[in-house]
Amino acid sequence: MNLVQELRWRGMIHDIMPGTEEQLQKEMTTTYIGFDPTADSLHIGSLVPIILLMHLQKAGHKPIALVGGATGMIGDPSGKSDERNLLDEATLAKNVAGIKRVLSRFIDFNSTDANAPIMVNNYDWMKDFSFINFARDVGKRITVNYMMAKDSVKKRLSSDSGAGMSFTEFTYQLIQGYDFYHLYKEHNCLLQMGGSDQWGNITTGTELVRRMGGEEAKAYAMTCPLITKADGTKFGKSEGGNIWLDADKTSVYKFYQFWLNVSDEDVKKFIKIYTFLDENTINQLITEHDEAPHLRLLQKRLAEEITVMVHGKEELEKVIKASSILFGNSTAEDLKTLDETTFLAVFEGVPQAEIARTEIENGLDIIAALSAQTGFLASNGEARRELKQNAIAVNKEKVQENFVITTENLINNQFVLLQKGKKNYFVIRVV
Repeated sequence: MNLVQELRWRGMIHDIMPGTEEQLQKEMTTTYIGFDPTADSLHIGSLVPIILLMHLQKAGHKPIALVGGATGMIGDPSGKSDERNLLDEATLAKNVAGIKRVLSRFIDFNSTDANAPIMVNNYDWMKDFSFINFARDVGKRITVNYMMAKDSVKKRLSSDSGAGMSFTEFTYQLIQGYDFYHLYKEHNCLLQMGGSDQWGNITTGTELVRRMGGEEAKAYAMTCPLITKADGTKFGKSEGGNIWLDADKTSVYKFYQFWLNVSDEDVKKFIKIYTFLDENTINQLITEHDEAPHLRLLQKRLAEEITVMVHGKEELEKVIKASSILFGNSTAEDLKTLDETTFLAVFEGVPQAEIARTEIENGLDIIAALSAQTGFLASNGEARRELKQNAIAVNKEKVQENFVITTENLINNQFVLLQKGKKNYFVIRVV
């Protein structure tokens, strides 16, 4: 399989060093991508490099995932207008462990195949490197002029803030460059990949490999575009912040809905990047989508494929069911099948009120539940009017003025869902 050709039609190549495609066609090539431990998980901004590692393995190459325990102590200046806050060692160790756990869900580091992926932490080889030895062995190889020419350095030095750049961040590209040399020496790693903002750091690495590895040394570089939306804004965040790959940070339901709500302009690009569907299948899906855009076939397929990849088929089935409960003609029994996490995710942002369990055990009259006890409706009079108009539902089923809420109505033994009309929801939480 021609990996470069595959990535090119998917729109996943931004820059590529001459000779890279030929090297990948010639033999199994060990390739690495780095992940910065700025948090204890990864968000969808990191999905593209993860998918690149998966494409590498599928094409018969050997992927290395590098977690930057050492570089994370310094902070990558690429794309940043200000100096980063330095993380302490305990936070870094927690973040490194979290990233390793996330990566292991996508890539089998226990594989015994010839091209089995490996995971490394650059802290392991940087921790005993003395400053003097680093300055002599590495710093001597690259000129300040070469380092100053990098975009990440030029932008910071010419910024209006006048903050400049610390020596610490200035050395980042040397340390990342040394990572490439170390992996070249220890694992015969010949290629580094990353986002397009990493081109300067990666090419410093190729230069170090050549200057430190001897006359025969060779190294290559390839980057993918930073993913943006059709309006030019950075992709990967919702109004509530990052979309994470861990369900305890971003619920599976919210994750699924995020992809379902991708615009028509963006979805044709994203389905090539974020799924492993082949070109013919994608072209056919695009044709079907264009014939009936209102059905959002592309968005549904994108959301399904990526939710299965990140969270598994069982979780996808749960969120599809949850979506149909919210938007379809569901019953109280359907609602009761939702687990607590999914229920709370589906009704995130819906107003809530807490009511003592004894009130429910004694039977809570619907008018009190709608007004005095919760404030969902402004008054008992409004509650009676809405009930007479058949506009009130408890757990998606219409009720009348004589209805009483009991423990039988509890979802997960904890919640009751009130509804006025089609779109006004309110959650009673029993405590």
